[in-house]
Amino acid sequence: MDEHQLAEELRLTIGRLVRTVRTADKMPPGEAAVLGYLDRGGPLTTADIAQQRGVSHQSAAKAVKELVAQGLVRAESHPSDGRKLLLHLTPAGSGRLAEERRRRADWLGTAINDVLSSDERKTLEAALPLLSRLAAHLNGK
Repeated sequence: MDEHQLAEELRLTIGRLVRTVRTADKMPPGEAAVLGYLDRGGPLTTADIAQQRGVSHQSAAKAVKELVAQGLVRAESHPSDGRKLLLHLTPAGSGRLAEERRRRADWLGTAINDVLSSDERKTLEAALPLLSRLAAHLNGK
């Protein structure tokens, strides 16, 4: 298999895995993504979230509005631009995100134990740093 075939197989397989694992989520993907961005990146504006997710401002704003209504995100005036709102993850939002992540990890962990042999699990574990390096390179880090 050449590098182009390997790259395409990797893209398809990881994409299918991510989409399948997300079916364990209890909240809409856009809302879960917003919580994740705020958890990893700290306070952000709706425009920041839209840019990072690659969606329209309106799409990000809809998810943010729902999360604020649920008390999972709070908004405050931006310190340097009063026209903008800075979004923060609330303790309830952190808890909900942890619950979603735990559900995904439990589901995937069960599948790993059900399907993979001990040697295959070790191979998968050994591949994680490689995948992490690829992701960091693609993110320019």
